[in-house]
Amino acid sequence: MITWESPLAFLLFIPLIGVLAWMYYERHRRRPALKFSAISALKDRVPSLKARLVIVPLILKVLGVSLAIVALARPQRADTKVRRNIEGIDIVIALDISDSMLIEDMKPENRLEASKEVIKNFVEGRVSDRIGLVVFSGESYTRVPLTLDYALFQQSLKEVQTTRNIKMGTAIGVALANSVGRLKDSTAKSRVVIFLTDGENNSGTIDPETALEIAKGYDVRIYSIGMGRDGQAQLPVYIQNSRGRKIKRYRPIHSKVNEDLLGRMASETKGKFWRATTSKALKEVFDEINQLEKTKIEVNSYTKYAELFPGWLKFAALAYVVSLILGQTVLRRGP
Repeated sequence: MITWESPLAFLLFIPLIGVLAWMYYERHRRRPALKFSAISALKDRVPSLKARLVIVPLILKVLGVSLAIVALARPQRADTKVRRNIEGIDIVIALDISDSMLIEDMKPENRLEASKEVIKNFVEGRVSDRIGLVVFSGESYTRVPLTLDYALFQQSLKEVQTTRNIKMGTAIGVALANSVGRLKDSTAKSRVVIFLTDGENNSGTIDPETALEIAKGYDVRIYSIGMGRDGQAQLPVYIQNSRGRKIKRYRPIHSKVNEDLLGRMASETKGKFWRATTSKALKEVFDEINQLEKTKIEVNSYTKYAELFPGWLKFAALAYVVSLILGQTVLRRGP
């Protein structure tokens, strides 16, 4: 990018234009003349090449002065370099995929789909944080390891559903230990587990207390979220009729969140616990987490200026000298 250190120098074009206007006026006012009795012999006379080029020295002088004015304005080439220092956060989202997450007390469809929607929007708002996804019911597994490939994360999240391919139940301790395991080698300034569940720990080979001690040992902050309303609920199930068509039915189920456990998981790791019984409340929880865990981005800008006026000044001097040489030699005006 070209910048001008002394743009006021361009005002010198005003007197230059004034001088040229005065010269033009004087030339026509004092134009010499010769009287002829007849000009028929001069009508077909073609001006010589020298006569045509006699104005060149003046043009070169004007060009030289113009280039000198541009040089006085000090043109500079600005080379700006921006250095960004980003301190990212490593985040593991632990998502409960037990059957109770299909209870239809949250929009757009059920607890699971509501969770997937807010997680999707949360990830879209991150900048340079590595994010992983752990899912669990009676067992736990890592669906997406810590990654900056948000497109990969979103595609895998979209495909999450409750499954009977893993053990039934809610293994909070195993899920927490698995999530912390994904963060133990992290060098990020902040290591976070966002833990979503709608049940109590009733399965798994690692108890929640042990997993919590592991999290504290690795300085992992836990944001725990208890989803859905406590009490009796209706769990959708699908059966096939005699014609092979799936029919949706409901069976009663008791749903209860262990607030004491989730609260201690958060408080003992300097995190926070929320209850989210509606889709709106769940969205507000993730909005708050987004504010609590901000990625630090420092932007330093460096601009290097290269002076360009020597080149303009060189061409100005060259044009002026050539005008003087031509004006005193081959294109010299007669008396």
